[in-house]
Amino acid sequence: MTSSGTNPERRPPDDPVGSAAWELLLPAVSAPARTRGRSLQAALREAVRSGRLVSGTRLPSSRDLAADLGVSRGLVTEAYEQLTAEGYLRSGRGAGTWVGGAVRASRPRARDLAPRTPGARADFVAGTPDLSLFPRAAWATAHRGVLAELPHQDLGYPDPRGLPRLRAALAELLTRRRGVVADPERIVVVSGVAQATTLLGFALHARGLPTVGVENPGSPQHDALYAAAGVTTVPVPLDEDGIRVGSLREAGVRAVVATPSHQFPTGIAYSARRRAELLDWARAVDGFVLEDDYDGDFRYDRAPVGALQGLDPDRVAYAGSVSKSLAPGLRLGWLLVPQTLADEVVERKRTMDLGHPTIDQALFARFVERGDYDRQLRRCQRAYRERRDALVSALDEHLPGTEVSGIAAGLHVIAALPHRYGPQEKVLPRLAAAGVTIRPLTDYAHARAEPDEEPGVRLVLGYAHLSPTRIREGVRLMAEAARD
Repeated sequence: MTSSGTNPERRPPDDPVGSAAWELLLPAVSAPARTRGRSLQAALREAVRSGRLVSGTRLPSSRDLAADLGVSRGLVTEAYEQLTAEGYLRSGRGAGTWVGGAVRASRPRARDLAPRTPGARADFVAGTPDLSLFPRAAWATAHRGVLAELPHQDLGYPDPRGLPRLRAALAELLTRRRGVVADPERIVVVSGVAQATTLLGFALHARGLPTVGVENPGSPQHDALYAAAGVTTVPVPLDEDGIRVGSLREAGVRAVVATPSHQFPTGIAYSARRRAELLDWARAVDGFVLEDDYDGDFRYDRAPVGALQGLDPDRVAYAGSVSKSLAPGLRLGWLLVPQTLADEVVERKRTMDLGHPTIDQALFARFVERGDYDRQLRRCQRAYRERRDALVSALDEHLPGTEVSGIAAGLHVIAALPHRYGPQEKVLPRLAAAGVTIRPLTDYAHARAEPDEEPGVRLVLGYAHLSPTRIREGVRLMAEAARD
């Protein structure tokens, strides 16, 4: 039968190759008549890609295959011609149709490269919030509202700085909560602090500033992010008041990354004197402080200290995000730019991605305007304060003598174990063998920094993503492993 309909009586040909082709293509010809041709082409293309029809295989003639499949010969001829034009098949006059050699068989797969800690019985790695606190219901309500009210023109390419509505909402929020000087014209909506860092790196490089100081210890991500912009990082040591300004002068840099409200990872807050010294240095060298306010909203024993940017917005670039308050997967943050860096940052943002997704921006603007973001921050503050208290209590119970340093803020603590549990080279393998994922403070030292001379074991313990019950159980496991 050679009609365009399927043939319920058709059987595979005796030829094994023909049989294979028949079995591979049979589901395609069951598609509706208007899509049958495309389905046949797609099935044949996938059979070649996957290697089920290997290079050099001779296919049945269009007449035979059409008869076996119960479709018109024209449908098969069209499929052969299309895939021959694309390079999947080859043919010659009187020589038949063959699978071509241009395609390399592969089995496509989608790998997940997101950071994970598989198999851990207790995961104290810092940096992850409690993702179960994400306000799904309020977010969904805001999403529906935005889709109903968003003007059509706002679905086009946005201002690379961000939607005016969101920049205005952020200016009010950051002025009220963090004490910054927030001109909406100098706010750039970014894909988190990582993109803000890279944009600043490009801007510094364009101004002839090829090096930037970074706190030591500090975030290990800064090295790679600035390197991507052609800027070299120089580690600068800390003391109990913050980054050492004298060492900063000796380094010869004119820009420095700082986390003055809650230094990562040591947990200190810069003293008022050190904040003033840092700004005096920036003015003296005609330079910039790049302030990362990654968890400035989370202070548990008093009101948070205001951002450094509020003291000198022309010398301080200020970056923050929703990664700790909502979810890092949203890839949503902000950058307040000094006027002298604004043009370069905005142009780099334009060429990098043509602006942040407009629906996401409008959604977050609505979320802020209606007070939902303030409610979310209060919810997180309550949860994280409870978890910090649970961690400190568990350390005191199971690892007595442990000293917790840093201010009561953020999503992690520094825990110095008593010397009887050291040295570090001895206790860390024991913790890992017990299924406790943890990082020592030395992991956050930059490669070119001086080695840590202080004895003992100092651990960076993240707690925000763990329930109080899991925190207590994890500390108990730590104690058992450390005593072995």
